[in-house]
Amino acid sequence: MNSQDTALLLIGFQNDYFASTGTLRDMIEDPDQTAEVIANIVNLLQLEALSVLMIAAPIFFTEDYEELVEPIGILKKIKEVRAFQQRSSGSAMIDQLQPFRDRILEVPGRRGFNAFIDTQLHQVCQRQGIKNLVLTGAIASICVDSTGRYVQEQGYRVTILSDCIAARTSFEHQFYCDNIFTTYADVITSHELLKKLT
Repeated sequence: MNSQDTALLLIGFQNDYFASTGTLRDMIEDPDQTAEVIANIVNLLQLEALSVLMIAAPIFFTEDYEELVEPIGILKKIKEVRAFQQRSSGSAMIDQLQPFRDRILEVPGRRGFNAFIDTQLHQVCQRQGIKNLVLTGAIASICVDSTGRYVQEQGYRVTILSDCIAARTSFEHQFYCDNIFTTYADVITSHELLKKLT
């Protein structure tokens, strides 16, 4: 895996998911998992050996959630609890990633599960010559999976960092890493990523 054509995609590292006061914090049942994911991604980003393009793909909604027409499931809950409102503290990048902000390219526009829909992510990756996408973030069965499947079909090679993604439950995390992600992606740890990068 060549560092020059690889991008690390940070999906949903926002306060409403990861902060202790986040309105969707209860989506992730195991607080230890949340703490571990944050610690792992911070450890990865602070390594000088990681010389890949870093892209954040936050999700934002307008104040009245006009983008969500008759939402169901998690999108309905997002509207009900008023999560991820643009310019709100809940939609902000988590504090632990703020020290790396000048190294992270933020590509806004996401309104749903797939980080590439309604955003300029594909165009950014094309301009940068990106062929390998490394996915991290939340939530495994929703945004990570939706994005991973889509980008694989667009011709990218997909890698998912098992120790840098959050899931709703420990079972879901294990199941997706062992049985779902492996059907279209390489599933490795952040430590293994560093060994693969040249």
